Amino acid sequence: MNLVFNENLRELQVDLAKVDAGIEQIRGFCRPVLNGEHYLSGEEVCKALRITKRTLQQYRYDGLVSFVALPGKMLYKESDILALLQQNYTPALHENRGNLLPL
Repeated sequence: MNLVFNENLRELQVDLAKVDAGIEQIRGFCRPVLNGEHYLSGEEVCKALRITKRTLQQYRYDGLVSFVALPGKMLYKESDILALLQQNYTPALHENRGNLLPL
């Protein structure tokens, strides 16, 4: 009987670990909304734009990105980041013929 209980307990632990992993994954996609606006951390902005923290700091210094400064944290409006990308978008001059350059 004790063996069956231990096996059930192990199965329960495995299931709980899966649930916990699923919750963490969902939390990664969900960001709090303040006044209808999503805010991104500096790390999230760097990852999305594929830039370094130093480059993001330079963007702030140059006034390219708006930000909210809190003690120990910088936050960026998602809409401001999208607007920055849209403002700096340059359409292709020639039709892409399927030739992709290696990254």
